[in-house]
Amino acid sequence: MTQRVLVIDDEPDIRELLELTLLRMGLETATAGNVQDALLEIQNFKPDLCLTDMKLPDGTGFDVVRYIQRESPHIPVAVITAFGSMDAAVEALKAGAYDFVSKPVDLAKLRDLVQTALKLSQKNDVGVSSSATPTDDSSNPIIGKSEAIEQLKVTISKLARSQAPVFIHGASGTGKELVAKQIHQQSPRSSGAFVPVNCGAIPESLMESEFFGHKKGSFTGAIEDKQGLFAAAHHGTLFLDEVADLPLSMQVKLLRAIQEKAVKAVGGVEEIGVDTRILSATHKNLEEEVEKGNFRQDLYYRLNVIKLDVPSLEERGDDILLLAEYFLDLIAERWQMPKAQLSRDSIQVLSNYSFPGNVRELENILERACTLADGEFIEPDDLQLNTAKKRILKPVINRSISENQIFDDSNNREETDIVPSGYLNEKDKIINALNKTRWNRTAAAKTLGMTFRQLRYRIKKYELDQNL
Repeated sequence: MTQRVLVIDDEPDIRELLELTLLRMGLETATAGNVQDALLEIQNFKPDLCLTDMKLPDGTGFDVVRYIQRESPHIPVAVITAFGSMDAAVEALKAGAYDFVSKPVDLAKLRDLVQTALKLSQKNDVGVSSSATPTDDSSNPIIGKSEAIEQLKVTISKLARSQAPVFIHGASGTGKELVAKQIHQQSPRSSGAFVPVNCGAIPESLMESEFFGHKKGSFTGAIEDKQGLFAAAHHGTLFLDEVADLPLSMQVKLLRAIQEKAVKAVGGVEEIGVDTRILSATHKNLEEEVEKGNFRQDLYYRLNVIKLDVPSLEERGDDILLLAEYFLDLIAERWQMPKAQLSRDSIQVLSNYSFPGNVRELENILERACTLADGEFIEPDDLQLNTAKKRILKPVINRSISENQIFDDSNNREETDIVPSGYLNEKDKIINALNKTRWNRTAAAKTLGMTFRQLRYRIKKYELDQNL
């Protein structure tokens, strides 16, 4: 069936221009010049998408947005704002608008917007619930059944229907990038690229080139044209992780790119339109960074149109055990080992632990425990939770490790989790033991004072099996 678009604007010339553009795209159209007529057309014409001007004779575009949010939330609405009225556009997004387009209307950007929005309508037509409750949880990589996680999944589904920038807030290790990727995967942009970037890992001198690209010869070392991150995420999603680490000079340029939906490569002449949704996150408190003058307030408002809180592991109850089982399966598959099991005491210890490092810490704890467990079961001593927090706060880098400290798990389990400076030392000892026993792993494990399981894990870890 031909998809339908309703155009709402009090200027006949604008209506005619938009109608002509949409008809050339093979779409069916209807128009209205005020709020009252628009509401009637929504009921009778049943559009798949609405384009509405912000200023109307008997009201505003907000009236249309709120009506659709209440009566037909499956219909995306894009608002048309006056040039420079970004505050109105942000308010419309907060009210539930799908996206916005500025006057004078750039027809190329409009076509991109319409195509993406109509993909959303098609998803709704084939059964996406208007209440945004996830219908198939089996493929969702966000693991958990707690109330906090179920609510997070519902919110993700709702946010996937919008173009609004989302600021994802949560402690380190809670899975903010995973949440961002799920927003992308459930959106009409899922066929486009999901481009994550750690803003704190890019040298300041290269930031503009990384984000916007560069032309050959624009600076020393620019031996060819390079596509930037914004262009790579065209028709997709750009995830700005640790966005608070951007220098102020780059924040200005990022703000312009978001507002104008266009970028100019370093050494380039013309701006190129980009259809990119922006998601962002940081472990820092952005409000505090704004107060300190480290982060631009105007950029903060553009990125924080919608704030999504990711719950800590401590708030997720029995999800800890679900995640533990998932990671134990993963570790067993990764290292081609029999799956380790948690003893009852270990289950109790994990359930009562606060997990300052959240999900990431849980995975690290279990991976370490798998190397320490003497038998089939992981015991509380193998978890090393008394020392885990100490290691996170004060990592040891250059500690010398004796052979007994490395391998005698029963006498000194704390030292079995080797710090970086001990890796080569341990690896060399394992190689020597394997060579002496002609790669008889059972005999080598006995020589090293390890269980066969621990040796097998380390052989995989150091990729020694490729020498076979």
